[in-house]
Amino acid sequence: MKFHYSRHGLRGRARSLERLFEIMPGAMSWSILIGMSILAVKRPLIAAVVMIAFYIYWLLKLIYMNIFLVISYLRLSVEEQTDWIAQAKGVKHLDSYLKEIKSKKPVKSFKRFISHFAHYQEVVDLKKSNAAIPSLEDIYQLIIMPVVSEAQDIIEPGIESFFKGHFPAKRILVVMALEERASEEAKKGVYAVQKRYKEKFLDFLVVVHPNGLHGEARVKGANATYAGREAARYLKRKGIPFENVISSCFDADTVVSPNYFSCVSYYYIITPDREHASFQPIPVYHNNIWQAPGFARVLDIGSSFFQLIESTNPEKLVTFSSHSMSFKALVDIDYWPVDMISDDSAIYWKALIHYDSHYRVVPMYVTLSMDVTEAENWWKTAVNVYKQKRRWAWGAENLPIVFRAFLKLKGISKLKKISLGFKLLEGHLAWSTWSFLLTIIGWLPAIFATKKYSESIFYYSAPRIAGMIFTLASVGLVVCILLSLLLLPKKKVKHNILKRVVHAFEWLLVPVISVFFSALPALDAQTRLMLGKYMEFWVTVKKRK
Repeated sequence: MKFHYSRHGLRGRARSLERLFEIMPGAMSWSILIGMSILAVKRPLIAAVVMIAFYIYWLLKLIYMNIFLVISYLRLSVEEQTDWIAQAKGVKHLDSYLKEIKSKKPVKSFKRFISHFAHYQEVVDLKKSNAAIPSLEDIYQLIIMPVVSEAQDIIEPGIESFFKGHFPAKRILVVMALEERASEEAKKGVYAVQKRYKEKFLDFLVVVHPNGLHGEARVKGANATYAGREAARYLKRKGIPFENVISSCFDADTVVSPNYFSCVSYYYIITPDREHASFQPIPVYHNNIWQAPGFARVLDIGSSFFQLIESTNPEKLVTFSSHSMSFKALVDIDYWPVDMISDDSAIYWKALIHYDSHYRVVPMYVTLSMDVTEAENWWKTAVNVYKQKRRWAWGAENLPIVFRAFLKLKGISKLKKISLGFKLLEGHLAWSTWSFLLTIIGWLPAIFATKKYSESIFYYSAPRIAGMIFTLASVGLVVCILLSLLLLPKKKVKHNILKRVVHAFEWLLVPVISVFFSALPALDAQTRLMLGKYMEFWVTVKKRK
């Protein structure tokens, strides 16, 4: 059954359900925050018990996240030296290749042993599936990069990284999706880059997206969709089958690692149902990591950590930021939504619904890098960071559409609907409430303690229990500090040791940063959605020094 993946053009019951589910996340978040605040004033003893129970749950969740953060980081470091091209070529002759890697002696390096074992299991699974295996020589890469205000110095490093990677540039089609409303400076930069690199790739197209097309909003997805349709026409003219094309939609500041396209090609080949899958790398924000203010740096490293943790649970993994997918699947689902802000996650939900849940995200242990949000001064950077995180949190707009689809479509099992729906809702509620509960509301029972409560044993015990929980939680903070230092770029910078020491201490500001630049913008976005005050796409300001 075809489903209308949009909040526009709805009537009757569908429109009522859409508004009900739009109200849900904001109403629940405010109910939690206001309800706990009132309970702390009126019934401080009950509020204290509830908060201790929440602290314990939060601690267990933190331990779980830290364990899988370490596991995922180790896997990322393990695959740094993997020859993805060799592995992708080997799979072409599956039977002989399987015997070859099975007969190899265990390597002395623990990292190489883990990589070898993981690769062996992937080849075995491919063999069991009996799926057709495309040849690496038949694989093409399509890169769509929407541009609206980014200058040439933002765009060019990414294009250079595509060319210098291990994957043959002559099988890479670059499409710059240029907005008609872009500034003259941005347009000149795009055409200058095209002139310089056009002969180095299969081709380098500049597709200008007209303003005001019917049914479109001023969003990135509309621009990318227009460019995607032009790319489809180009590939048809060239006789390149869509199923042999891996499409990637990258932000204009995206710089890929040399292994990126060879890695995604390997995963595309090794995945049996490759045309029903997206491929998610680990995003890092290293392009200008040492130029940006500390609070912005900690926030974006936290985003990388979250994606590392999510990669360990592929059954519930959702696409985020820059990622790749089968171009055939992209065409089948009619590209990105042209009226939604959160295109990176919306494309996953749209595909999941289109294929009756027969769609998944495959984690890739390879990085691509983007910019930390930065502006001319500290205050402007703070404003830009807040707006960027609010735009990310506007991903809550997917929730009413997904819930409406789950009620309508019968092809998705009830268990999967409940599992995915709960994770989607819980994620947005945790985003907007947990920081407030931990840093502010959790202290209210002690402040508003009644005489009866202040004379109880629990009044004296609660702070000690909370203190013990926070002490245990500080171990998780130490893990984050150590991993953030390991994840930082290896290249030398001026005053390298001093900067890394300062960065370690920046993590102590996490409670404040998480309230003002994570929970607050999330609550802002959910409140706007609840009230029907729909946001427009805000383009993150990107500057280089």
